[in-house]
Amino acid sequence: MDKKQKLNNYIYGRLPALNALETKKATKAYLQKGFSDARILEKIKENNIPHGFVEIDKLNAMTGGGNHQGVVLEVKPFEYSDLNSIIVSSKKKKHPLILILDEIEDPHNFGAIIRSADAFDVDGIIIKSKNQVPVNMTVSKVSTGAIEYVKIAQVPNLVTAINKLKDNGYWIYSADGSGDKDCHNINFDGPVALVVGSEGRGISRLVLENSDFIMKIPMYGHVNSLNVSVATGILLSIIRK
Repeated sequence: MDKKQKLNNYIYGRLPALNALETKKATKAYLQKGFSDARILEKIKENNIPHGFVEIDKLNAMTGGGNHQGVVLEVKPFEYSDLNSIIVSSKKKKHPLILILDEIEDPHNFGAIIRSADAFDVDGIIIKSKNQVPVNMTVSKVSTGAIEYVKIAQVPNLVTAINKLKDNGYWIYSADGSGDKDCHNINFDGPVALVVGSEGRGISRLVLENSDFIMKIPMYGHVNSLNVSVATGILLSIIRK
C-alpha cells in the first residue's frame, strides 16, 4: 500500500472519530499525550481498539497539519456502495432522493455536501471514478461523521448512471446557471435525482443534455454564483419541503 492509499485510511477529529468508533470502523487509535475525551476513550476501551499516546508532531505529520484535536484513527478502507443497491433501497422510500456530483474537486466541498446529504436524508450519492475527489481523510473530517451514514457509489460514466436512474422512474434535475426554471417553482414529484456540477466548469454538456429539467437558484445580490456545497444544501432543503 503506498503512502497516498495509507493516508486515505486515516480519519481525524473528535466527532468523526467518535462516529467511526460507534460504527466499528476503527482498527487503531493514535492519541495525543494527555488526551482526555472520556467518550472516545470509553469507546476505544469498549471496542478493544489498539491505541497509543504520541507526541503532537506525529499527529500533525499523519494529518498533514489538519485540525486533528488530538485523535487520529486508522480505519477500514471506505466501502463504496453499488449503484443498483442504492436504487433498490431508495425506491422503498416515500420520496426517493439521489444526489449526483459531476466532478467535484475540492475535498472540503465534498465533505460539506455529504453532511448536507445526511441532514436531508439523501438515499445515496453518485460520483465519477475519475476527475472527482474520492473519499479521503479530509472529506471524512469535513463531513463531521456523516460519511458513516451516507451511501456513495462510484461509476465510470455519469450519463450511463443517469439513464439507469431514468429506467427506474427517476426524474433528473440539474442545477445550472443556464437553467430556465426557478427551483422554487418546481414540484419535485416522484423519485428525484439532483445533479450539481464542479466548482469551475459546472455540469458537463452531456449530463445537461440528458437531464429532464435544468433549474437555477434565483439570486438578488451582486455576486451571481454560490459555492457548490452551499447551493447543494439550499436545493436539498427545497426538494425536501
